[in-house]
Amino acid sequence: MAKRKKNNTSVVLGAAVILFVAVLSISYALSSRRQPDMIEDTTNTTTEEITSTEPVTQPATEEQTQTPAPTTEKAVAPSTEPQTKEVSADPLPVPAAVTITESNWNLVLVNLYYKMPDDYKVTLAPCIPGSDVKLDYRVAEYYEKMYNAAKADGITLTPYSGYRSKDRQNSNFNRKIDSYISQGYSPAQAKVLAAQSIMPPGCSEHNLGLAMDIAGTDANFYKTAAYKWLMENAADYGFILRYPEDKVHITKVKYEPWHWRYVGVEAAKAMKASGQCLEEYLGKLPPS
Repeated sequence: MAKRKKNNTSVVLGAAVILFVAVLSISYALSSRRQPDMIEDTTNTTTEEITSTEPVTQPATEEQTQTPAPTTEKAVAPSTEPQTKEVSADPLPVPAAVTITESNWNLVLVNLYYKMPDDYKVTLAPCIPGSDVKLDYRVAEYYEKMYNAAKADGITLTPYSGYRSKDRQNSNFNRKIDSYISQGYSPAQAKVLAAQSIMPPGCSEHNLGLAMDIAGTDANFYKTAAYKWLMENAADYGFILRYPEDKVHITKVKYEPWHWRYVGVEAAKAMKASGQCLEEYLGKLPPS
C-alpha cells in the first residue's frame, strides 16, 4: 500500500515537472516572436524622425556642441537704447513770420520755416451745426458743404480736431518732446522728432483754423471709405491732403491721411491735377 502511494507521488511530481517545462517553452517561444516587432517599431520611429528633420546646417551643429568653435567676432547683446545717432541734434530753424491778408489767407504757408503773426486773431465758427469743433468761419461753410455731400453718399466725415490755440499747441508739442526724452533721446533730438508729427506753436495750420483732422488720427485711415471719398471729392470743396506720403521730404511732416487743409477750390483742384503739395504749389521749398 505504501509502495503504491510512493508511485503515485512520483507520477504527480513527474507531471508537474513536464508541465513546468512546457510553460517555460511556450513563454520562450512567445518572447522570441515579439522581439522582431519591437526592433521594427524602434527602427521605424528613428527613420521617421530623420526623414522629418531638415538637413542639419552649421548653426544647428554649433548649437548642439557644448564647446563652441572659437570666433574672431565678439557677440554683442541687443541694445535697448534708441538709435539716437540717426536723429539730427541740430536745432530747429527759426521760422519767419508771414503776412496774412484778405487775399492770401487761404494759401498762407505755415511750417517749420514760416509761422503765423503773433497778433493774428482767428474768427471761428462750428464746422457743422451743433459741433464743438471749430474752424475759421470762412472755412467752416465749405467743410459743412463737404460733410453734407459725403453724408449723401453714405460717408461720415467726423470732425475730430479743427482750430487749436497756440497755448494748446505748445502743450501738445512739449508733451511729445517729453515722450521722446523718456525714450532716451536728448532734448535737441526729441524736439526734432516731435516736430515731425506736431508743429511748434504758431507753425501749425490748426492754429489758423484752416485744417481739420477727420475721424481721428489713425494711421490706417487711408484704408477707409471716408479717405477714398476725400481723395476723389475734397478738392471740389477746397480741401487738400496736406501731408502726402510721397511728399515727406518736402513737408518734413510724417504722412497724415487724416489731416485735410483748406486752400480754396481753385488751388485745391490745381494741386490735385498736378500732384503738388502746398510748398510746391507756392514755390516755397525747404532749404536742401
